Amino acid sequence: MPVSQLWAVDVYGQVYSLSTAGQQWEKCSNAHMEFKRVTATQQCCWGIAFDNSIYLNVHASELPIRYQEEAYENQRWNPVDGFSDHLLPSDRWQWSDVTGLQHQPLNGFQLPSHSWDWEDDWYVDENFEGEPTEKEGWTYAMDFPATYTKDKKWNSCVRRRRWLRHRRYKAMDTWAKIPSQQTPFPDPFSDLSCGGWEISEEPRGQLSLWAVSLQGKVWFRDGVCHHNPEGSSWEEVPLPGEVVQISCGPGDLVWAVLWDGQLIVRQGISRDCPKGTSWVVVESPSPEVGAAHVAVGTSVAWAVTKNNKVWFRRGVNSHNPCGSGWIGMVGEMIMISVGLNDQVWAISCEDRTVCFRQGVTSSELSGKTWKAISVPRDGERSHSSASANSAQSAGCFFSGEVQDASGVTDVDSDTERGSAEGAFGHVTSTAPDPLGDATFNLSIEAPTPRIPKVTSDSFISELVSDRESGKALRDVGSAIVQEEEEEEAAVPGEVHVPPLSSNQSSGAPDPQWSNVDLEETQIQHGQSAADSSSLSSVATYTFAMEDGADERPLWAWVSGGGCSVDSHSPLSWFNCSGTTSSLLQSVQSMSLSMTQSQMAAWRKQIFEQLSERSKRELDNFRHYKQAVEQSVWVKKGAIQWWRDWKPHKWVDVHLALEQFSGAEGYKDGILFIYYNYYDEKKYLHAFINEVTILVPVLNKSKHTFALYTPERTKQRWPIRLAAATELEMHDWLALLSVSCCDSRGVHGPPSKQAIWSTTCNGDVFVSEPSPALEANPYPTPSDQMFWRQVGGHLRLVECNSLGVVWGLGYDHSAWVYTGGYGGGFFQGLASSTDNIYTQTDVKSVYIYENQRWNPVSGYTNRGLPTDRYMWSDVSGLHECTKTGTKPPSPQWTWVSDWSVDYSVSGGTDREGWQYAADFPASYSGYKTIKDFVRRRRWARKCKLTTTGPWQEIPPIPLSDVTILPCVAQSSVDLVPVWAIGNKGDVLCRLGVTTLTPAGSSWLHVETDQPFKSISIGAASQVWAIARDGSAFHRGLVSPQKPAGDCWYHIPSPAEQKLKQISVGCTSVYAVDENGNLWYRQGVTPNCPQGSTWEHISNNVRKVSVGPLNQVWIIADKVQGSHSLSRGTVCHRLGVSPMEPKGQSWDYGIGGGWDHITVRANSMEPSHVHPQSASPTPP
Repeated sequence: MPVSQLWAVDVYGQVYSLSTAGQQWEKCSNAHMEFKRVTATQQCCWGIAFDNSIYLNVHASELPIRYQEEAYENQRWNPVDGFSDHLLPSDRWQWSDVTGLQHQPLNGFQLPSHSWDWEDDWYVDENFEGEPTEKEGWTYAMDFPATYTKDKKWNSCVRRRRWLRHRRYKAMDTWAKIPSQQTPFPDPFSDLSCGGWEISEEPRGQLSLWAVSLQGKVWFRDGVCHHNPEGSSWEEVPLPGEVVQISCGPGDLVWAVLWDGQLIVRQGISRDCPKGTSWVVVESPSPEVGAAHVAVGTSVAWAVTKNNKVWFRRGVNSHNPCGSGWIGMVGEMIMISVGLNDQVWAISCEDRTVCFRQGVTSSELSGKTWKAISVPRDGERSHSSASANSAQSAGCFFSGEVQDASGVTDVDSDTERGSAEGAFGHVTSTAPDPLGDATFNLSIEAPTPRIPKVTSDSFISELVSDRESGKALRDVGSAIVQEEEEEEAAVPGEVHVPPLSSNQSSGAPDPQWSNVDLEETQIQHGQSAADSSSLSSVATYTFAMEDGADERPLWAWVSGGGCSVDSHSPLSWFNCSGTTSSLLQSVQSMSLSMTQSQMAAWRKQIFEQLSERSKRELDNFRHYKQAVEQSVWVKKGAIQWWRDWKPHKWVDVHLALEQFSGAEGYKDGILFIYYNYYDEKKYLHAFINEVTILVPVLNKSKHTFALYTPERTKQRWPIRLAAATELEMHDWLALLSVSCCDSRGVHGPPSKQAIWSTTCNGDVFVSEPSPALEANPYPTPSDQMFWRQVGGHLRLVECNSLGVVWGLGYDHSAWVYTGGYGGGFFQGLASSTDNIYTQTDVKSVYIYENQRWNPVSGYTNRGLPTDRYMWSDVSGLHECTKTGTKPPSPQWTWVSDWSVDYSVSGGTDREGWQYAADFPASYSGYKTIKDFVRRRRWARKCKLTTTGPWQEIPPIPLSDVTILPCVAQSSVDLVPVWAIGNKGDVLCRLGVTTLTPAGSSWLHVETDQPFKSISIGAASQVWAIARDGSAFHRGLVSPQKPAGDCWYHIPSPAEQKLKQISVGCTSVYAVDENGNLWYRQGVTPNCPQGSTWEHISNNVRKVSVGPLNQVWIIADKVQGSHSLSRGTVCHRLGVSPMEPKGQSWDYGIGGGWDHITVRANSMEPSHVHPQSASPTPP
């Protein structure tokens, strides 16, 4: 689970954050500032300070916030001066934007606020559509506007070039004031709420910020996004009344509370209109009382009325934002907050503690019960621990008489709870009786403190926390204690501890201003006593708590918008109880250590007795001969089989796995498939030692898996089997996989030189290479390679021969291999017991809505009889409706609703439509007079939860990763790892070693444009592909300078745009968008950029180059003797130092493969001169 934070404000205006991985409240930076309320997201936190200004705190990240400013310099040619800045009156500005309509001189660009800094000066961009331009960066055209080219022609009358400059946001992890507009607001803000990051297809980092002023007006902050976290301007939103509080959910839910207690809901919120269009009034859950506070999430709405009652709104979703009715909930709260996954936090009315709503799930959104968060604040934990340790070391457990060490420690939980609640009470303890029982009583008898009441109506008033009243309270407390001590001095065994106030905390300044109303509430502290406890080997006596113990925090506001937890998250927020818990842990640890020492002899005695018994029973039968030399074990079951001959269909068969082993422990087996053919019983068999792979197959109607042998790999026709249930399929897969591994002697985790691959379904497979795999001229055929599955779900895997393995999920999360094996459906002996962790992945399922134009109705869902389905997949051959489309398999669950996908290749219009002349054709995002059909893509996210030997590397999502390939004998202290962020940023991972493969931190490498693919070679040469298809080489990369020096632009192949690259020892291969494989000629240590590109083959999806320049690819289409497979592993034969391009292709496992990496295979092949062969396309 990624680490996230819960934010809260106490009654004195101090802001704290609580990490999901932590156990204490951390005070936010700028501690001198005091806030009224905050609203948090995963990227930042907004707050209203006591000066009524809005502040922003952007969380520090290894990925900086950079924004690229651009301006175009335009010139026209004339016979006298040539190209000059003397333009025609009808021309565009000399300095303009890309359209030429806005005047943008270089000196007119200003920083948005003091939170920004210029990163560099203006410079000319010498890259044009993936190709390098001439030195000055000019592009030419016949006139403005027109199609520009990088080459000057005889009719080129105008030219332009682009100037770039970058600015960086510097105010990270600190409160930065949002700059006000030119016209100040007539009244300050009183409330704000941030959300909207899950609005369908909104760009990542886009946020919606809503604010309420003291006069009840609502304002919307425009332009808040990742590269502009402060936003651009405020826009007033019309209202049906005066608003007191507002709440914005992660999606398109926005609710607000009116001054009269009614609620209003914003409608019409969408990608193109984040502000919405209108308001709808919703009655308060208690009309006679009225609502005081509201909080919304993705599919929920919670409200608190003015009498502090909590209400849940049922039936709330994007299609029905108003919901259907109110349900009263148990508990009284001051305010409430809904965070990610619709989890709920609140502040209790009675004692001002932060409470978490337990049991909130997608099926039970209202949850089950409230549970208080019991963790100390920053500085209190160390004080409590020191107090407990000092008390223990000073012998706080002692009495006037020595007792026998015969008791058993049994401390009741009430002791811990009583100590936690009585942070400023006095402690009494009676002397132990002759039986050895010790009584440990904690009673809270302190004057009731003055606690201001914080309401959720507004934060208009500010209450002065009088220092003199605090001093008077301390004086009264001291007098009471002195009087009690004088009266009870004669009573033996009792010590009274004076009550402590918050002002007695050492080093804590007295707060002077607090955001509260003028009302006050008195909290009556009850008394709690611990049950009697008998301690082993220790006598007890009274002890006094140290002076200066802080009182428990009193909270005024909480925000869970950036806290990512769910009902199953392992939170450690409910187990901390200060000094007493530390004290009890010390007692328990002493008792536990003694118990272990006492049990050691007993366990040893039992073990010796069992060993003697086993030896005695076996020795009596050792002279008998073994009756059976070979043991046979058979598993049978009913299953379905996809028939090999026409008509192909599923038939019911019986499956039997027969395993046998000899005296030397050798294991093998045969798989039998018994079927009926015209009432004649026949069978099909496969030897287990010939099975090369077992692949789960995603099928929406059946639980299917495929079995391959070398012969069936050549045919592209595996044995396909379907089980009745998913559990039965997993049982067969695990059993057959273990049998295959036993027959080949493959056990344990993969070796460091293993070959990794992934299927298009996210399954991870690994194969152990042999020295003959790259031998010349007779290498081991690729179809004979044995692949075994590793638990987890990944889109790609990269590795090297030092054992460093990284993977990327479909949701762009990064994972590192932990060294285990198994996981997933592998259990018992088929999986390691350690280094297996929970893994999640999220991907999108797509369907297409198709329409045809007719002269009467325009575009409708009435197509021609020959047209595709009006709701279909991308091919149009299969009907896929919103209600009929299921997740890829039962392991996947929906986590979102259907939404229009605007990120389709070719672009879309404002509604997501793409237009074409007919089905199928080339689609575009704009309509022409010849376009008679249109389509748009709908997406829905689903989530998978599984297990595997992988640990997540938060928090930056990645789209590509590469690891330094090296030979097995090499010694590398720090392993270079480079990656591409999902926004196109280039990153270098620091601190990666064989012991710490996850590394420590990211180093950002500056670029002029976003990238999409990257690879590092054995000599630390880094190559990358930009999103415009151009290639770049990073110069001077070394262990002393891991990020290198600068980028060198490498021209792409003629009229081609590259999409993926892989670098070996001296070979550089790249794949373009048309599936062509290119080899970079002339790459040498003296000329690392090479000279030209040479075409090798077509029909290629991806390429992987190993540390010895081995070349493996994923071929798009391969024709077998029985069928055509898409996504096939292919091996380049004949690769040698004298022939780095190789000669021909050898076909391996497929189809359905999506990625392969051989960058860990550093086994030296046999040095035999290859035979001549003609290149053949895959």
